[in-house]
Amino acid sequence: MALSSPGIGSNIDVNGIVSQLMTVERRPLAALDRREAGFQAELTAYGTLRGALAALKSAAAALDDPARFLAAALGSSDTSVVTGSASAGSSRGSFSVQVEQLAQRQSLMATGQASADAAIGSGVATTITIERGTISGGTLANGIYTGAAFTPDPAATAGTVTITSTNNTLAGIRDAINAANVGVRASIVRDGSAAPFRLVLQGADSGAANSLRVSVGGDAAVGSLLAHDPAGTQNLTQTAAAQDAKAQVDGVPLRNRSNVFADVMDGVSLTVAKTGTATVTVTNASAAVTQSVRDLVKSYNDFNKSLGDLSRSDPARKVSGVLSGDSATRTLLSQLRATLTASVTAGGATDPTTLSQVGLSFQRDGSLALDAARLSSALDASPEAVARLFASGARPTDAQVRVLATGSSSQPGSYAVNVTSMPTQASVTGSAAAALTIAAGVNDTLAVSVDGTAATVTLAAGTYTAASLASQVQSAVNGAASLVSARAAVTVSESGGVLTLRSLRIGAASTLTVSGNAAADLFGATPAVAAGTAAAGAIGGVAALGEGRRLKAATGSGVEGMEVEITGGAAGSRGTVEFGRGLAWRLNAQLDGVLGSGGLLTQRSDGINRSIGDIGRQREDLSRRLESVEKRLRAQFTALDGVVSSLMATSSYLSQQLASLNGNQSR
Repeated sequence: MALSSPGIGSNIDVNGIVSQLMTVERRPLAALDRREAGFQAELTAYGTLRGALAALKSAAAALDDPARFLAAALGSSDTSVVTGSASAGSSRGSFSVQVEQLAQRQSLMATGQASADAAIGSGVATTITIERGTISGGTLANGIYTGAAFTPDPAATAGTVTITSTNNTLAGIRDAINAANVGVRASIVRDGSAAPFRLVLQGADSGAANSLRVSVGGDAAVGSLLAHDPAGTQNLTQTAAAQDAKAQVDGVPLRNRSNVFADVMDGVSLTVAKTGTATVTVTNASAAVTQSVRDLVKSYNDFNKSLGDLSRSDPARKVSGVLSGDSATRTLLSQLRATLTASVTAGGATDPTTLSQVGLSFQRDGSLALDAARLSSALDASPEAVARLFASGARPTDAQVRVLATGSSSQPGSYAVNVTSMPTQASVTGSAAAALTIAAGVNDTLAVSVDGTAATVTLAAGTYTAASLASQVQSAVNGAASLVSARAAVTVSESGGVLTLRSLRIGAASTLTVSGNAAADLFGATPAVAAGTAAAGAIGGVAALGEGRRLKAATGSGVEGMEVEITGGAAGSRGTVEFGRGLAWRLNAQLDGVLGSGGLLTQRSDGINRSIGDIGRQREDLSRRLESVEKRLRAQFTALDGVVSSLMATSSYLSQQLASLNGNQSR
């Protein structure tokens, strides 16, 4: 097979000629590359702007939360003595806290045993009953009370633990008590004596009302170890007394079972850690708000700078940004600035209506600046007013109407709230005064169904007052395991000896039934049973959906998605809810549109991607055409190479023949 190399026979540089011709032919391809590079630069520029606007949107969304402005900060001059928290509605100011005593759990210690695993007693079935209550009167010496009284806590249910031959060791008793979950923690300590193993019982909860009384029925050996009555025989030694926390707030005495004093005043909760004195100060949490506003200013300025860099034009230096001349992005900047300089409807005569009134203003270079001192002053004067300027807010005129939620489509305005019927709880009210004596096996069993969950409880036998009987029934019912698991509970009250049982749940899901051998004695033969009902009414003149205490605005009311809670009061007109959209909400909504699927940046990016796709298709078409052109040129120049090569061969032959003829003539 012959080898072919264009140009060898004719000395014509076929490859060079074709290469130079194809360079000319490829100029449109280079132009497409330049156009694509330009589009890619624009796409990158829009991506930069998208990132800057997303950061601005996040900063705006953070300020569209009234709770951020209304939050309170609590500080303590000595955090080792007292710390705490304050809710949005807390009164601002300073007050003195003097901690006199910390809450404490009671600890009781048994006599030492030689082994933790040796059997105690004969192993006959034994019941340990543990009650919680208050020790009063008497004296305490060496861990033993003399002349004291023990009053059981009516709200606490007595717990029982069963001991048999399978667990009648010190370790077995410990494990049985812990497994029974009766409000006591048992442990074994070693004291290094000849009988070193001691069972220690500690109340699970602190507070004077959580002192322990331990009764033992069955094996005498177990009784001699554990039976303990602060008002009688005490086989356990008290090593720590159950006591309440005591403190004074500005001279007002406080007492609590735990070291946490909840809602001391207007939403202020205090946690005490040691005795001493400290000054507690409640202020507006303005630092967090100021930082959020700083974030908004920085995000806006970052976007403004990015857009300026990308659209800057310098004719003298013949330099221009990727987005120079892009009117759409400049229009976007103008729209954002218009939003930030707009005014909102004032909630009150002195409320700020523009950002400039709380320290935000535009500079000559188009950047946004914050006067932190002015913002702090506005927050100190009225955090509610600043919240209405920035955030979406709903302000009820009735103190017993609370706005729980607002819908994204809710429109600013004033909406009347009318309650046609108040929410109610399910109840069972006795038809006669309750019998005050409970006898075991006679009238001590009460079966209840609370909000659809059933339970059967046994009442402690004894003779009660009407008030103590109500407490006993409430304690027994609320201690039922099935109700605790379902988070169902009741209250029991008495009036003139007649008991009333009420579910804590409000609304249509609130139901109650009673039965059992105690039902008739407690509630009479024909008690009045009432099911719970939900609130009913209208918001903005349109009937609302009622659920428990809540009313939810219906479609077409103008505030679809608004939900209010009726916390008290009576049926009828309940004032209005003033609803407004702040500047942070407006900015966030505006950026939602810009960054969304149909927004400006998305449309521009999609258009650029389509153009890049078109260029790709044009490049493919042009590349195929260039391949055809190069193939044709090579074919033409290869043919020319053959012709020239043939002519050169003929010329060489003729030259040889002529030279031969000339030689013959000479001879």
